[in-house]
Amino acid sequence: MSDAETIKQSARKQKKRMVTGRVVSDKMQKTIVVAVARRKVHRLYKKYVNETKKVKAHDENETANVGDLVRVVEAKPISRHKCWRLVEVIERAR
Repeated sequence: MSDAETIKQSARKQKKRMVTGRVVSDKMQKTIVVAVARRKVHRLYKKYVNETKKVKAHDENETANVGDLVRVVEAKPISRHKCWRLVEVIERAR
């Protein structure tokens, strides 16, 4: 069983949040910035609004590059701003 599968199973067992997003920056050591986009309905106007949130995730092997589609899972705080961990790279950037 690979490391990614083990992390996925532990996340399901512990009910941790798992989100998918695009890597915006990989300039830090062992850290990536992931933009997580979602669509939600506006309360008053009933129109769909795109919302983007950036999260910093721990990338131990530095496998993700800018533009990659990745899956990250919530983790215990690794540093002041990092509390997410990279699970897998779903799609490589072209």
